[in-house]
Amino acid sequence: MSAPRYVLGVDVGTGSVRAGIFDERGVRAGMAVAPIQLFRPAPDFVEQSSEDIWNAAGLAVRGALAQAGLRGDQISGIGFDATCSLVVLDANDKPVTVSPTGNDAQNVIVWMDHRAVAQAERINAGRHAVLRYVGSVISPEMQTPKLLWLKEYAPQSFARATRFLDLPDFLSYRATGRDTRSLCTTVCKWTYLGQEQRWDADYFRAIGLGLLAEEQFQRIGNEVRAMGEAVGRLTPQAADELGLAAGIAVGVSIIDAHAGALGLLGVPLDASPASDFNTRLALIGGTSSCHMAVSAEPRFIDGIWGPYYSALVPGSWLTEGGQSATGALLDHVVNNHARSPELRACAEANGTSIYALLNDVVANKARSATASFPAALTHALHVYPDFHGNRSPRADPTLRGMISGLRQSDDIAALAVLYLATIQAIAHGTRHIIDTMNQAGFQIDTLIACGGDTKNPVFVREHADASGCRILLPREPEAVLLGSAVLGAVASGDRASVLDAMGAMNAVATEVRPGGAAVAAYHARKHAVFQRLYADQRAYAELMTAR
Repeated sequence: MSAPRYVLGVDVGTGSVRAGIFDERGVRAGMAVAPIQLFRPAPDFVEQSSEDIWNAAGLAVRGALAQAGLRGDQISGIGFDATCSLVVLDANDKPVTVSPTGNDAQNVIVWMDHRAVAQAERINAGRHAVLRYVGSVISPEMQTPKLLWLKEYAPQSFARATRFLDLPDFLSYRATGRDTRSLCTTVCKWTYLGQEQRWDADYFRAIGLGLLAEEQFQRIGNEVRAMGEAVGRLTPQAADELGLAAGIAVGVSIIDAHAGALGLLGVPLDASPASDFNTRLALIGGTSSCHMAVSAEPRFIDGIWGPYYSALVPGSWLTEGGQSATGALLDHVVNNHARSPELRACAEANGTSIYALLNDVVANKARSATASFPAALTHALHVYPDFHGNRSPRADPTLRGMISGLRQSDDIAALAVLYLATIQAIAHGTRHIIDTMNQAGFQIDTLIACGGDTKNPVFVREHADASGCRILLPREPEAVLLGSAVLGAVASGDRASVLDAMGAMNAVATEVRPGGAAVAAYHARKHAVFQRLYADQRAYAELMTAR
């Protein structure tokens, strides 16, 4: 009998690095987490250190091995995923500063950084043909606006840089010494034309980055490969730093949310095959949220990112919606309330989380108010969720949050209702994205969800009720880690293809169905308010700019 085979997924999020070890059936054997630093040197500036991230990866991998009771040489393949953040390195692969502080250690512009809003606006004004593949509107969270900002505001750093890498590709480069870029990162965040296997030189010249085209794109990558392929083998130095054995197969990297989609979309559903994706949407909820669907043909939808060729499932087109702040928005609303310290102290005293306490308060208040269902507690309180701009489908980073119906009450019960209204606002943002996708040819009625937010039963329930879709929670709740491990399994040869691994390594554990007719009617009214809040915000802007 052959020894069990194990694969490793390494996930770099906004605040931590996680490592997960899975067997060939997708059952998790061990997991560990290590924190990473975040720097905010100015408003809208968010930075990290690639060295700090790599060191944290070593801690997380060693912790996962220890929990699993495994040695480093028992791992057959590795997959890396990370946020779509920009890493800058010099000719010696040393960090180059992206920061107004001038500190070279701060060499990563984090995905959520919005310093390049003006650059994105100028790029969008050019209406270049390549923008068709990002929903017609490029985001300041993508890489070409950030590169243009560096060229204009940090020219010395731009000149010193030998490599501009997406963070997932930095990880596979650090692991193997091979500067191979992922179709996922380059197509989704850098405007690489995956269906034509080329960069668009005219686009780079038009936006003011013609130097990259003149250099034959050496600094942003000439070797671009699809998920499911191997980048190379783990070098002795990287193996020592991670606590693994040299020579382990390393898969092509992937963006973190997209790794979650890999861990979700292929689960067997009802009688439909894993390749029948038209009714499925992967909802990955965390600091922000991503909404991913796959189709056999390209679907061009204004305000929705994509279509991206082979950016997730090889040979298929990815359509990607998203919200710039979801978990981060809930944290902001709760932590800035007057009762937040009291709530936190109560949670610590009871050995639970502040959100579990708020969920209990919501349930108790609904019973005492004889509400027919908890959602009705927000009938006079409405939140518009774009506190950090709108990623899709409005694709407007200038939008801001709104709250209507505030009273002078500031007790924990009032906070609980505001918390519920905020969750509902996020859920109606998801409904808006789904409706927009379905108008373009999708028939989405099933959300397969993962991420920190989806561990919250109120978040899941309100999303099912607001969207009218059933929500499936996978057997493996850490679907992002599993998605990375899928890439390691294919790179090592343990699985024949990405589709094979997707179908074999996960399954559905829980199904949440939307509420009945009364709940649906309530959320129809709430969605009308959601749309009206946007219209009102635009009207206020027009009034304030009138002369």
